[in-house]
Amino acid sequence: MAPTITDNCEFECATVEATTTSTSTIGDFVDNFDNSAIGGSGSSDNIEQSNELHLSEEQQDQDVQDEQQQQQQQMPWEAPGKQGLYDPQNEHEACGVGFIVAIDGKRSHKILRDAQTLSERMNHRGACACDNDTGDGAGVLASIPHGLYFKALAKQGVTLPELGDYATGIFYLDEAQHSAAEKEFDDLAKSLGLEVIAWRTVPANQSAIGVVARKSEPLSRQVFVRRPAGSDEKAFERQVFVLRKRASHELIKPGRRFYICSLSDRTVVYKGLFTSDQLWNYYTDLKDPEFETYLALVHTRFSTNTFPSWERAHPLRVLAHNGEINTLRGNVNLMKAREGVMQSDLFGDQLKKLYPVVEPNLSDSGSFDCVLEFLTMASERSLPESVMTMVPEAWQNDKTMPQEKRDFYHWAACVMEPWDGPALISFTDGRYIGAVLDRNGLRPSRFYVTKENVLVMASEVGVYDVDPSQVTLKSRLKPGRMLLVDTKEQKLIQDIELKSKIAKSRPHSEWLQQKMITLDEIRNANVLNTPPVDELAKLPASQRGIFDPRLSLFGYTTETVNMLLIPMFKNKKEALGSMGNDAPLACLSNFQPVPYEYFKQLFAQVTNPPIDPFREKVVMSMQCPLGPEANLLQPSAQQVHRIWLTNPILSIPDTQLLKRNTHRGWRTKVLDITFQFNEGVQGYLDAIDRVCREGYAAAQAGFQLLVISDRGAGTGGKVAVSALLALGALHHHLIETLQRMKVGIVVETAEAREVHHICVLLGYGADAICPYLAFELAQALRDDGVIGPEVNDKQIYAAYAQAIDTGIAKVMAKMGISTLQSYKSAQIFEAVGLGNDLVAKCFRGTQSRIGGVTLEILAKEGLERYQLTYGKAAPDTRILRNPGQYHWRHGGEAHINEPSSIGSLQEAAVNKNLDAFEAFKKTTLDSVKKCALRGQLEFVTDRQSIDISEVEPASEIVKRFATGAMSFGSISLEAHQTLSITMNRIGGKSNTGEGGEDSDRYLNQDPNNSRRSAIKQVASGRFGVTASYLANADDLQIKMAQGAKPGEGGELPGYKVTKDIAKTRKSVPGVGLISPPPHHDIYSIEDLAELIYDLKCSNPNARISVKLVSEVGVGVVASGVAKGKAEHIVISGHDGGTGASSWTGIKNAGLPWELGVAETHQVLVLNNLRSRGLVIQMTALENLFRTCIPK
Repeated sequence: MAPTITDNCEFECATVEATTTSTSTIGDFVDNFDNSAIGGSGSSDNIEQSNELHLSEEQQDQDVQDEQQQQQQQMPWEAPGKQGLYDPQNEHEACGVGFIVAIDGKRSHKILRDAQTLSERMNHRGACACDNDTGDGAGVLASIPHGLYFKALAKQGVTLPELGDYATGIFYLDEAQHSAAEKEFDDLAKSLGLEVIAWRTVPANQSAIGVVARKSEPLSRQVFVRRPAGSDEKAFERQVFVLRKRASHELIKPGRRFYICSLSDRTVVYKGLFTSDQLWNYYTDLKDPEFETYLALVHTRFSTNTFPSWERAHPLRVLAHNGEINTLRGNVNLMKAREGVMQSDLFGDQLKKLYPVVEPNLSDSGSFDCVLEFLTMASERSLPESVMTMVPEAWQNDKTMPQEKRDFYHWAACVMEPWDGPALISFTDGRYIGAVLDRNGLRPSRFYVTKENVLVMASEVGVYDVDPSQVTLKSRLKPGRMLLVDTKEQKLIQDIELKSKIAKSRPHSEWLQQKMITLDEIRNANVLNTPPVDELAKLPASQRGIFDPRLSLFGYTTETVNMLLIPMFKNKKEALGSMGNDAPLACLSNFQPVPYEYFKQLFAQVTNPPIDPFREKVVMSMQCPLGPEANLLQPSAQQVHRIWLTNPILSIPDTQLLKRNTHRGWRTKVLDITFQFNEGVQGYLDAIDRVCREGYAAAQAGFQLLVISDRGAGTGGKVAVSALLALGALHHHLIETLQRMKVGIVVETAEAREVHHICVLLGYGADAICPYLAFELAQALRDDGVIGPEVNDKQIYAAYAQAIDTGIAKVMAKMGISTLQSYKSAQIFEAVGLGNDLVAKCFRGTQSRIGGVTLEILAKEGLERYQLTYGKAAPDTRILRNPGQYHWRHGGEAHINEPSSIGSLQEAAVNKNLDAFEAFKKTTLDSVKKCALRGQLEFVTDRQSIDISEVEPASEIVKRFATGAMSFGSISLEAHQTLSITMNRIGGKSNTGEGGEDSDRYLNQDPNNSRRSAIKQVASGRFGVTASYLANADDLQIKMAQGAKPGEGGELPGYKVTKDIAKTRKSVPGVGLISPPPHHDIYSIEDLAELIYDLKCSNPNARISVKLVSEVGVGVVASGVAKGKAEHIVISGHDGGTGASSWTGIKNAGLPWELGVAETHQVLVLNNLRSRGLVIQMTALENLFRTCIPK
């Protein structure tokens, strides 16, 4: 569905050179973005201050020189660094994975040959670069082929010790510096008590790989390290681990290639930038009959950009991964923070030399691999238990789970947050080999066991030929379940047996009973120490409720109260909105937006499925621990000595309890984030620094909880720092100083009230939140009769918490995240309009690509709100402002679709009034300038004009126009058909939307009144999708996301399903229709590639299109779509329309299409994918004449 007025403009180029020239105004948009457009309030002082954001010309020139220098210094094996809107951190991947293992541990060459078959049959799960001959990566992990290596080293005059008495691994080095690197590695090994036996060049066939792969081909060198005499197996394993880890930290230098594929006494990894069939021809070792193994783990990679590298190919050291870790940033940040509390009896003082645990610049898989290996080596956990800790089942809502297993997961949740996301993780350490599915089961995994005692697992069927009569067991992995083979014990261990044994290995239940703290326990312990809540509200009756001056101070509006808060307290859910968002971005607002408004929620599309938080509620959980974490590496009862919360919203009484709590020796430090108004902007900045210092000191002093509080704001001339800014600065300061895991952080604030505000606070480090002003407002409204007078305070708290929980679940589900514990601190947002210094201080790691406001500007806006509320010269501040963020108000925020513009358009259309059309143009362009990024661009006027004869006539330009994808049901059948007739007459294209199209509209049509839609959409509901429907299309468009509510599904209520709609959608009148988020059939990028192939088979003449929504990284996703053979990409903006969605989704998800189109173009050119003749189209909420980009 889409808004009433849309424009769809597309541009196309046959060559990269032409594309670069013809679209330079779009491609260079953000690089040349004028920050003078980004301000805070509309005051002249703010405008002057925002102008200070501008970089001087010298600074801009220096930035350009630095970027050019960085590109010049790029080594041949390195992928391009961050440039323009491209950022390698946004790379995604999806893959095919499988393994084959002799359960009894018997070695044979047949295992390797079977693994080759398995790998080659997953070739379609990988992808090729722009040369169509370089794979995104493939590899195999096998047990060490001792016989092969013994003979190879014998030719060098070296005698290899017995198997188990040495470790080996393949290194990626470069010809120029490999000797020096090897010498330094030898010296490091010697310092650790290890001896390097020999180095060997791994034989390779360079002609077997593609041109792109050859350009970055490493020198593959294999090392052999002797096990010291008297050292046991475990001790040697740890020594080898320390050697590899320290080498990875200490031997990497600028200009030197140094990467260790693996280093182990049991396994060896062969991998590289191959397709899955090239792997077996490149490494000649893999063809040698002497290569005997009892296990082989294979992987083929589909990277969504064409800058995959030899290093990022799988398998990694202990795993191969098909999927995506959505919570990566938070997981990595918290792993760094744990370095402040980790201790190891095994490594002692040497532990710090293994930090950082997660090496820099790794993919999500690489980061997971680092932590999994570290947990196994440094904590004496078994590999399966480490996997269970990092990828737990959905235990919180599973009432059938045995108590001992539930208690294990409860304990593990206090130890580490889940690494959440759709994942099939195959893992091995040489003894164990197995696989685990994420809690949602959003990756396929099937396995066979044969009479030969061989187990084969793969991400799909058909990869291994076996006579059905030889199969003793055939099954699939279920959500959260684990498959494991123990080659030492020579048996297959089923999930129930495995997890029962691990759960019983320690007294987890006893630990929980002894140490776990609940809010009920704290309430009971403080029953005589709790002041009446009424003492907290000291405002006179004339300043309560809607007249509370703090509402204005913290940016509340009448829309906030009436449209958002009252429905939450009355209905226990967030209110719905419709038709999209045409209000200004926060950075263009004239009404002092709170900092939360600068953040846009990220969401899953293509590479990673969103989930349905309601129909898949069993996997969702709001439960999380609060308080300090104990030593990760030493399992103990102390690890569960935390407060367990059922949801992150704290009532006012509970917050007061925690502030004065001394139960079980806990102490709480309250950090006041207010300062005196007369201290001005500097006072605001000093307050943030003071909070960081006080928080650090409290963590050092042994306080368990920090409460950030703005309770003092508005009294005694005090102003509050934004709770979000204070929290972000404190959270990152504690991470950098390694103190974050020593404390829990509670935010007590009047500023946060909406679902989005709560989500942003959680995303940047809050463990729990008390939005006390929203509660106090609800209590006052109840007393005034707005909310039912029978509602008590507990019911108010419960209703709000339920509404917020539901909203958070929807936001998490957009990104495919199931647990709040994983979502916390994950920073799954992009900032639009925040300056780099501000981001570095408070929101480190968050993308903010166009720069913007500084901390000083936000401080000044906070002071302005105080002045408006309490200043003597202020207008009547007893009346809450209504700037019209949601609905247009005269004198309020600008809106693109404002009444005078629409009135002029109607007058121009009905009466053919040219003056009205000119008025329409003027008001619309003025609105765009006030609301959108594209409105900040200025035309270049010093170029020679193009003769009109060289410009295409209007009759040709309009042929590129396309209507928005509006299904009938969202608009009437008459309107839907009229749009089709109109577009067919002018030669443009109309779009069916996801509701299908009846066959009588495209069969036997009058050419002058054809109701046929040229673009036919295929969405997750597959409504009306038949062979005839597909065959009668010019474009087949796969809808992966919707601009107004990306990551969400849709629903047409039963009463709206008329006879005509039901007939077209192949349904029943009166029965509601669900269009779920696109995850049940499109799990990942390779599944989308298969759908593209299927649609092309159904209609070879149709152009296959994929609709994406603008967000950071959409360019990388688009390049993956292009590699999946799509011919047309639609980039939708955040301001699209919808029939109904929560206001959180409409207002705070997705980005302007300007950023999405610019990034997509830049990344496709960088990937050399525009050379495939790919078309990019944008959808925008404004007029057709505004954004047409010529061919």
